[in-house]
Amino acid sequence: MKKKISRWIQAAFYIYAGANHFINPEFYYDLIPPYLGNSELINSLSGIVEVLFGIGLMIEKTRKLSAYGIILMLIAFIPSHIYFIQIGSCIENGLCVPQWVGWIRLILIHPLLILWAWSDRK
Repeated sequence: MKKKISRWIQAAFYIYAGANHFINPEFYYDLIPPYLGNSELINSLSGIVEVLFGIGLMIEKTRKLSAYGIILMLIAFIPSHIYFIQIGSCIENGLCVPQWVGWIRLILIHPLLILWAWSDRK
């Protein structure tokens, strides 16, 4: 029962996070490193992928693939976390947190999210 609850919470988390890319896209644009190019396209693709993987976690046949997809997606998001730290963990008129929060996101929260996806793959 704990596994099922964990999976549903994780699925809701990614579905909400993915939907937020469309509800509040401006929040994400400046978090995407400029060297990656088209931030609008990257934001939209990220949102779509997060929603699809979240839904996939709830379906037994796609659960494992979705969990692995989430892990790969989180790894792909690492440059964005590093970029956020490089710019001082503060975006003008956007997200602005103490520098240590940016580091905590990168070295603690991000690995925990990867571990969470790994644990819900079955």
